[in-house]
Amino acid sequence: MVDILELPEVRRMVPRISVEQYHKMPEYTPAGKRTELIRGIVIEKMSKSPLHASLLRFLFQIVQAAVAGTGWIVFKEDPITLADSEPEPDVSVVEGGGAGYKRAHPGTARLVIEVAVTTVELDRAKVLIYAEANIPECWLVLGKKKTVEVYTEPREGRYTQHRTFTGAASVVSTTVPGLRVELETLFSD
Repeated sequence: MVDILELPEVRRMVPRISVEQYHKMPEYTPAGKRTELIRGIVIEKMSKSPLHASLLRFLFQIVQAAVAGTGWIVFKEDPITLADSEPEPDVSVVEGGGAGYKRAHPGTARLVIEVAVTTVELDRAKVLIYAEANIPECWLVLGKKKTVEVYTEPREGRYTQHRTFTGAASVVSTTVPGLRVELETLFSD
């Protein structure tokens, strides 16, 4: 049986909404689920597996330690308002103090990190959105593969540099000085 959203003619009929329209919607669906806006489509956020939650906690702590005293702040699953989307990266580093975001979400970030365990294709789509928004660095953490893909140097809506790290490698940020993640530690049982 084919999922109805896999049919191109049905997908074209799904109404898109703007970021402004999205902001007028309630924070939770009637079923009590959180959402995010991706390419004008409201998507329910999935629950997190233990692996996803564990990787996210570790990364958040490491990134937070790296930016201490820099004037940047670290967001955990908080929205970034972009042209046609309002994704909620698992971790993002944004400029300025938190008080500056009481009236609006950040419109960019220095670094975004997406942890992908069960939503790999959706998270890959978000990488393209981040490139279009000229976010200088994006990490895609593939939990089951114990791999980190790093995307940098956005140009004309695409990242021009892509590196893959696995095994005993270290991932060093190009945009957040002092941020280094040892994969053996990140993926250790």
